[in-house]
Amino acid sequence: MGEYVVSNSRDYYFSEFHVWLEEQGAGLFTLGITEHAQNSLGDIVYVELPSEGQQFAAGESCAVIESVKSASEIVMPINGEVIAINQQLVESPELINQEPFNNGWILRFRSDVTIDAVAAELMTAADYDSFLDQ
Repeated sequence: MGEYVVSNSRDYYFSEFHVWLEEQGAGLFTLGITEHAQNSLGDIVYVELPSEGQQFAAGESCAVIESVKSASEIVMPINGEVIAINQQLVESPELINQEPFNNGWILRFRSDVTIDAVAAELMTAADYDSFLDQ
């Protein structure tokens, strides 16, 4: 097991763009960036969040994270409609550095795409670790 494996039993999936998805059932998902991504970015100073109700296709940029090093677009791994954004990030973007899997989540969305339908395009935690080792 690598250093980026999530240590709880929730259903996390990862994309090649260093985004994690947590499946919450009933077509609802939470999205954030991985430990690896926040480490690579360095100190995060600003997060540009989408609006609730915005719809994004898989592969589209849905948010922007700015760090002292650079700005990075957050890419939607599957189609979805934003149902909530993490307002805490407006005042405290560093939450992503501190807790990328908990309080540092970026948005929640609803999708009619099932995880089973896109499983081949997403990675499990173990797959993501292998991907990082390449």
